[in-house]
Amino acid sequence: MSGPREEGTVPAGFADEFRAFVTGTLADAPAPGPDTLYDDDHPLWEKFRAAGLANWWLPARLGGAGVTLRASVDIVARLAYHDPGFAFTAMLPILGSRMLEFYGGDEVAERYLGEMAKAGTFCAALGSEAAAGSELALTATTFRRDGDRLVIDGEKAFSTNLAFGRFCLVLARNAADHRDFSVVLVPAGTPGFVPGPRWPMSGLHGTGTYPATFTDCVVPAANELTGNGLRVLEVGLNGSRILMAAISIGIARRARDLSMEYAASKLLGGRPLTGNAVFAARMGQLEMELESLKSVCWRAADEYDAIHARPDAAAAFHGQGVLKSAVMAKMHCGQVGWRIVSAVSEGFGGLGYTEAHPVQRLLRDMRHISIVEGGDDVLRELTYGRYVRHAARRG
Repeated sequence: MSGPREEGTVPAGFADEFRAFVTGTLADAPAPGPDTLYDDDHPLWEKFRAAGLANWWLPARLGGAGVTLRASVDIVARLAYHDPGFAFTAMLPILGSRMLEFYGGDEVAERYLGEMAKAGTFCAALGSEAAAGSELALTATTFRRDGDRLVIDGEKAFSTNLAFGRFCLVLARNAADHRDFSVVLVPAGTPGFVPGPRWPMSGLHGTGTYPATFTDCVVPAANELTGNGLRVLEVGLNGSRILMAAISIGIARRARDLSMEYAASKLLGGRPLTGNAVFAARMGQLEMELESLKSVCWRAADEYDAIHARPDAAAAFHGQGVLKSAVMAKMHCGQVGWRIVSAVSEGFGGLGYTEAHPVQRLLRDMRHISIVEGGDDVLRELTYGRYVRHAARRG
């Protein structure tokens, strides 16, 4: 990592360790299969953690590297170039950790985030449910207050890194007041908290996503985060949506490079495809679209970093909730990224539709960006309701 965009955004030595991991370890690793799992015992994760790279965004006051989201976009893009599943597994703990950083009690936040920074461990977040879908206000998982304890009951559908996370953050409604939502920290191994079997995924091999059941699950009342739970989750999603969008940059770069490698040896009319005018026009279009992926991610990350640097960051994020730039980045990168990889795969003809060629894996990996953490239709409706319907909020 180098260049003016990253100046002052990473601690001394971090960039060198990251570059060494990417070029010396990740680039040479075998492609993951459906049975691969990047948990904390996987050799790739052990090397990533040993280099001090895990959970790189955690603040310095908690023992982390304190890397900005702007620099994190480039980190995730470079990881995703070689392995989007590893990139997704590595970056997704920002969702839970930022909620805890902003809205957890000091003692609880320092204990759990301090361990994440020191030991390179995982956390998970649980919001989605089978019946509620994207309508989180219909969340059926409940908590009830019992003196200095909270008791959680319910079922959650999708949570990445859950089975090996040291804790999870659960969105639940108050059993005594259906309008009251909270996010509650549940440590791994708590009685009554049972992760379900791993979901088989069509893409992002190496990631582990699981359902979960809570039955009379008791945690200390101090594990409840402050603020409206729906808004707290919205704030957490801002960072993860931006970094999810950044995965598309790495995938699109890899697709472009695979296309150029193929074109250099593919003959059309007795000449390499790289000299064909139609191919040149398509690749020029691709490069323009690739630049747009980077631009929207950087813009969203800059806005996020500006708020995060404020002394009242937690209140400022809570007051705003969903960042428009984060939603735009995820939507744009999912749609344009899919268009890029789809066009590249067509260029390989029949080979591009076989699992013998890596472009097919890139297609499956890219698809998740428009689906996970709010599908495009959900985000379109959200954008309309928050930023278009009311004239005062239109940019």
